[in-house]
Amino acid sequence: MKVRDLMSTQVHTIGRNDKASAADVVMETQRIRHLPVVDDDGELVGILSRRDVFRTALKRTLGYGEAAQDRLLGMLLVKEVMTNEVETISPDAPIAEAARRMLERKISALVVVDGSRIAGMLTESDFVRHAAKP
Repeated sequence: MKVRDLMSTQVHTIGRNDKASAADVVMETQRIRHLPVVDDDGELVGILSRRDVFRTALKRTLGYGEAAQDRLLGMLLVKEVMTNEVETISPDAPIAEAARRMLERKISALVVVDGSRIAGMLTESDFVRHAAKP
């Protein structure tokens, strides 16, 4: 079985100069935990997780309430909280390789790229969904 057989092909992305609050809204409304970050040319430059957003917000607003965190997210840009080193994989890679890489690197998602184009996302949820099939 290949990565293409499990990956999600509907991928939401965010620009690196967008506000972290916009990313937070996308992740909340779409019920996703990872957003590939692209530059103005649509090239992959990073990845943003809900953990990245909350960790940064908490560090900067420790001791403040939710309203202060919301204001902070409105001031932060995605590029200030994203992870620059993105783990990618080919859609033709075996799923065993993808699972091994995710386990070794302790990550929960891989961006699937075909050349320089984002082709999909492979997440822990995709593996669970596959395992739950009858």
